[in-house]
Amino acid sequence: MPVTEITLGVTLAVLAAGFLHALWNALLKSSAGDPVLDTALIIAGSSVVALVVLPFVGVPAIASWRFMALSAAIHFGYYVTLAGAYHRGDLSFAYPLMRGVAPLIVTLLGVFFLGEAPSTKTVLGIVLIASGIIVIAWFASGRHSPAAAGWALANAAIIALYTLVDGAGARASKNPAGYVTWLIFLEGLPFLAWVYARQGVAAARYVALRWRRGLMGGAASLAAYGIVLWAMTKAPVAVVAALREVSVLFAALIGSLVLKEGFGWRRMAGAATVVAGVAALKL
Repeated sequence: MPVTEITLGVTLAVLAAGFLHALWNALLKSSAGDPVLDTALIIAGSSVVALVVLPFVGVPAIASWRFMALSAAIHFGYYVTLAGAYHRGDLSFAYPLMRGVAPLIVTLLGVFFLGEAPSTKTVLGIVLIASGIIVIAWFASGRHSPAAAGWALANAAIIALYTLVDGAGARASKNPAGYVTWLIFLEGLPFLAWVYARQGVAAARYVALRWRRGLMGGAASLAAYGIVLWAMTKAPVAVVAALREVSVLFAALIGSLVLKEGFGWRRMAGAATVVAGVAALKL
């Protein structure tokens, strides 16, 4: 029987995960280096952190490993498009766009693949959150090139795919902590191998010189996604996916206050729409 409601505790946990997700994306974007190498840095950090945690979380059920394998393949595309989006656009534009479109896709596909038919109130909340996020992206300062939008939208589609796969995988695993830790450890390895094959020793040297940033971002990434997958075993995947993207508010604030990318009244209106969407999910 699909879960149909989300509790206040799960809501707060997912919002905390959103902050952690925005934090590691800001760490990635704030670097002045190559976006591909910076992405590899965070992935390497998350793999190391996951390796340390593995002995404490156990092994997920066999039924979940096929989902994990599929998710690992999808994540390769996610990392490539993420680096492409940040290479061509600012954090305050690319991040909201790719995170805002994904929940709409998840909601539609979730009906067919997970049997989660959302209520009218839930649809309203998800649409408000996604619409507000897209407004935040559209009125961001900085680079708004068609290429940046294209990479961000491709990333949004990939986010929707791995969200559905991992939502199903976490439920099948009977051990969300084990599932996400093994996934984070394994899914980054193909991308790291691809980066090393392209850039060789220079890539390894880049990661070695910035390992503290990598571990910090990697720990935030693991914790954020771990909370989200746990939440997907307690609440509808589409609702959790939408709430997670409130991370865009945190990213926009970080982009404005730390990266000096601007905010403005239109983006404030978008932020208010996101908050209204969160309220609609809980009223």
